[in-house]
Amino acid sequence: MDSPRGCKRKWKGVMIIAYIRVDETEPLEKALKRFKRIVEKEGIIREWKKREYFEKPSTIKNRKRKALERKQMKKLRKLQSMKNY
Repeated sequence: MDSPRGCKRKWKGVMIIAYIRVDETEPLEKALKRFKRIVEKEGIIREWKKREYFEKPSTIKNRKRKALERKQMKKLRKLQSMKNY
């Protein structure tokens, strides 16, 4: 399955490949910059770092719970600051 952004994904496994086509007249630096942008957009590095070490299911649950609490507190602070006007 080819994507127009230049990324192949295999959902059953872990394989994610980002690629670009480099024209003969295109400078290598420009092509490398484009490749880095695609990798960043697809989140390949972030996914790799997340899977680098095993994380217990309870740790994942706690991390998600804390993130939700932070998000709710941020929303509450924003509402409070709007009420002060």
